[in-house]
Amino acid sequence: MQEHIATFLQYLRGERNYSPHTISSYEDDLRDFTRFLSRHFGDEAFSLEKIDQITLRMFLHDLVDQQFSKRSIARKLACLKSFFRYLHKKKIIETNPAANVRSPKLDKTLPAVLDERSAEALMSQPDTTTPEGLRDRAILECFYGTGIRLSELIGLDWTDINMHEGTLKVTGKGSKQRIVPIGRKALEALSAWRAGSREFVGEKYHSDCDVRGVFLTKRGKRLSRKAIHVLVNRYIGRVSEIHKKSPHVLRHSFATHMIDHGADLRAVKELLGHESLSTTQVYTHVSVERLKKIYAQAHPKAS
Repeated sequence: MQEHIATFLQYLRGERNYSPHTISSYEDDLRDFTRFLSRHFGDEAFSLEKIDQITLRMFLHDLVDQQFSKRSIARKLACLKSFFRYLHKKKIIETNPAANVRSPKLDKTLPAVLDERSAEALMSQPDTTTPEGLRDRAILECFYGTGIRLSELIGLDWTDINMHEGTLKVTGKGSKQRIVPIGRKALEALSAWRAGSREFVGEKYHSDCDVRGVFLTKRGKRLSRKAIHVLVNRYIGRVSEIHKKSPHVLRHSFATHMIDHGADLRAVKELLGHESLSTTQVYTHVSVERLKKIYAQAHPKAS
């Protein structure tokens, strides 16, 4: 089975152009599944042909017993569906046991967003008298000013930024590229960071530094996902008490504030790089909830 998992992951990497983050997640999910098989059916190599719907449902129930969230369970099942669909397509198995296994119904949750005042205050949090502060300010401005994903920001090269036209070229899911506009404040923050980056990286700049990358560590390497999560969490914590403080909050805030100010839903879809309009429509619900809250607070007959 491990051999088939390896070829499946290679297929996602080579033919489907999945991101390293997605492939890593799939690998973790498949590892959890093989551990389940070993725990319940013995350590011997488990035949793929023996895996049926009952086996998969047992795995899902086991995840429930371990108190995994519905969203995590749905993600693991989506991975298994993709894996067994691949095996069936390659004629490694005769039937797809995951084809008719239903995903748990997810509770509808609205994305966490900053209000506009907090978003504005956020940008003034980094100490821009230091090179690190200039970098952090540029990161926050890019997230909120363009709505790009974390992986897209990490992958930014200086050649992807057109200062004259005010655009970024980003590489999204499935290695699909798109051009997104970027505002004046974000461009100014990027220019200030570029000027300060040589001082920040120091002697590493001309040796083993990633000279193409936009957002670097002091060692001249691109910032990791974890490092960016930590710094965004820290800065959001200074201006807001919302529970979630991830880079995705700034992407959500970008989209919500665009729609609040009259942006066309299809335009926002293109800016975010969504495949389906239904994915973007969640931000209209956020705006409606905001209006209902204002109504409840302000109208004398609301209660």
